[in-house]
This record gives sequence, structure tokens and C-alpha cells, in this order.
Amino acid sequence: MRLVFMGTPDFAVPSLRKLLEDGHQIVGVVTRPDRPRGRGKHLVPSPVKKEAMTKGLRVLTVEDLKDLDFVRSLRQMSPELIVVVAFRILPPQVLTIPPRGVINLHASLLPKYRGAAPINWAIINGEKQTGLTTFFIDDRVDTGDIILQRAVPIGQEETAGELHDRLMSLGAELLSETVSLVESGDFPRRPQPREGASKAPKLKKEDARIDWSKPAEQIRNLIRGTNPRPGAFTHRKGSVLKIHRASALTAPQKGAPGEILRADPKDGIWIATGQGALFLSQLQPQDRRPMSSAEFVRGYGVRKGELWA
Repeated sequence: MRLVFMGTPDFAVPSLRKLLEDGHQIVGVVTRPDRPRGRGKHLVPSPVKKEAMTKGLRVLTVEDLKDLDFVRSLRQMSPELIVVVAFRILPPQVLTIPPRGVINLHASLLPKYRGAAPINWAIINGEKQTGLTTFFIDDRVDTGDIILQRAVPIGQEETAGELHDRLMSLGAELLSETVSLVESGDFPRRPQPREGASKAPKLKKEDARIDWSKPAEQIRNLIRGTNPRPGAFTHRKGSVLKIHRASALTAPQKGAPGEILRADPKDGIWIATGQGALFLSQLQPQDRRPMSSAEFVRGYGVRKGELWA
């Protein structure tokens, strides 16, 4: 089937590869323009563009999806179906081009977690299960008719980065199945239920700030859900300190929220919360590499009784 693929980050790359392996004709790939990166500010292509170029595919990079030249080029490709993975909101003049519609792969069980950061928010909110949804895009955000869904359990210690990588692979398989069904003309299609809808907006830096007055388990979920980006953080002596991994302590612990209960050069750091305490297994000082909390104690002179905020 003649497809146009739209996507930008690494999450979309396995889906593009799988559709090519399935024998579909990818007549065009749409992604964001190259961005300056690093100290030299050299222009770097998106992961999807890199993959498309290695496969010899035609690539369109665009900022304005309503641009007349872009819409004309897209129309001239004559796609039967447009496939979207981790891209942007499409305008009506794009949605009406392919006769079979526009489908999207989303990393949640819609209607839960509509938006840009479903993986992060599912973990932050302590969900035990999430999943993947393929659906037809309509004129609103993540509200279109569902084609297929697949539930995926979330590991107790799993981080957003780890879950992202699992869903990235599983999503490519679900998308492959969906495109095959749409091509056959025999596919399920049902409206999203009105009940149970929730939002998953893009994470802001302040969303990752640790409030030590919260329960230990809630803070642990924040740490998992913001690892690796943007990274849960606190402050110590005026410097930002990111916390990458932690575990809740079962034994009762006494101390003010944010108070260091134990700072051991061999075993690491225990810190009090509003309910319970956390053992910090990995953290990262400002402008430094990640390290164990024991290494941080040895190198930065952490003392029992300190207050972090």
C-alpha cells in the first residue's frame, strides 16, 4: 500500500522499519527540520530522517504543516494512507488527502493519557498497566476512533525510559497489524468511550521537582516517571541534584521531610519523606555524571541531618 509516514523521535523508527519490511511502498517521510546540537551547533537530523535517508526514502522536513507547497507535495505523492507516530497535530487540509484516512500509534490505552507524555504520566501516577492504541486521527487531540489496543504491564521498578523502549518495539508490531487490516478493508473501528479520559501534557521542568512532603511511594514514582528526562530533582546547598533511582523503605523512619536519615560512605543515603523514607541508589550532581549515593557521600561530604529541598 502507498503510505506516507510522519514521525520524528527514535520511538517512531522501529515502526518505519517494520512497515518497510512488510513490503509497503513508503512514498514519503515527513519529519521536523534539522536542529542545531552540541557545542558547535551543527545541524542534526531527526532519528526518523536518519533512518529514512539510509533507506533511500523521499524526506520532507516542514515547520508549517499548513504551508501550501508542503500540502501540494503531499497531495502529489498520492498516499492511500498516512501513518503517524510521535509527530504533531495535523491540519484538516492534510487529514483529507489519503482516501483511507490517517492513523496514529499512541503509547497509552486511550482515552487515558491523551497528549505528548503518556508514558511518563502513567508511571508518575503509579499505574500498574498501560498500553498502546492505534486509531484514526480526527480534528482533536487523540480522540479518534480506536482500531486496535494492546495492554502492557508496567514493571515495579521500570523507568519511563525503559518502558519507552519496550513500547517502541511492541508499537511497531501493533502498527504493522493495523495497517494490514486497513489495507484489507476489514478492520475494527469503535469510538472512544467518554468515561475515563485523562490528559498527559508535555512535562515541564517544575513537574519533576521533588516535594519531600509527599509519601515515599509517590516520590519514587515521580523519579521513575521522569527518568531519564527531564529527571526528578531537588536542591542541596544551592545546587540542583537529580535523583535517578530510589526505593521505598518498609521499616518506619522518623525525620522531617527532606531530612537525611543516614549518609553512609559504603551503603549510601536514606532520606525522610512525608510518609516513610527512601533509599537513594543513584543520583547526579549538577554538571556531573550519574553516581551511586555512596559515591556521592564520599565525594561531597553528605551528613546526617541535612535538609534537602
